Amino acid sequence: MTRAKAGWIAGAAAAVLVAAGAITYAVAEDGGSGVEPPAADSADAGFARDMAVHHQQAVEMSYIVRDRTDDEDVRRLAYDIAQTQASQRGMLLGWLDLWGLPKVSADPPMTWMGMGSMPPGEDGALMPGMATNSELKRLGELNGRRAEVLFLQLMTEHHQGGVHMAEGCVERCRVGVERQLARGMVEGQRSEMALMADMLAERGAKPRS
Repeated sequence: MTRAKAGWIAGAAAAVLVAAGAITYAVAEDGGSGVEPPAADSADAGFARDMAVHHQQAVEMSYIVRDRTDDEDVRRLAYDIAQTQASQRGMLLGWLDLWGLPKVSADPPMTWMGMGSMPPGEDGALMPGMATNSELKRLGELNGRRAEVLFLQLMTEHHQGGVHMAEGCVERCRVGVERQLARGMVEGQRSEMALMADMLAERGAKPRS
């Protein structure tokens, strides 16, 4: 990966972290203006709960690969993904607190998108794009280029699922700043998928799907 690409990713991550504070403040302002908060079964609440879980696995995978490779480009990308998604996860959970809503639901994941009737994912994969328990275990056993390739493939699939969910929020959520965050997720993760495709090609590999 070129220095320019690496700098772009670092800059994008920093921009997201700055925007996070502004968006959280805006939601707090809305919450204090008498606007009725979303219901527990709303798309706003469902997206916040499900994306918080989805993001947590991305953070976990990023920290795993950080310790499995010395490649600075992969370590930098993993760090940026971990920082960005941990920040966004904190925002999503904070909004649920602000709205007085539970962080877990008895409904299956993706119910807010009309996908709650789908059978559970294989081997611990709770939502589209999420890695299985076996894949996470495998990632933690590999080193060097093999770990890099698997991480980039898993994270590409993870981002594909994340983009699908964020697009669902853009269509269904009614809280304006939450839709704004979802749009940012779509743009940011699509850019990272393009970058990861280049990084895979540099390693003689390609996305699995």
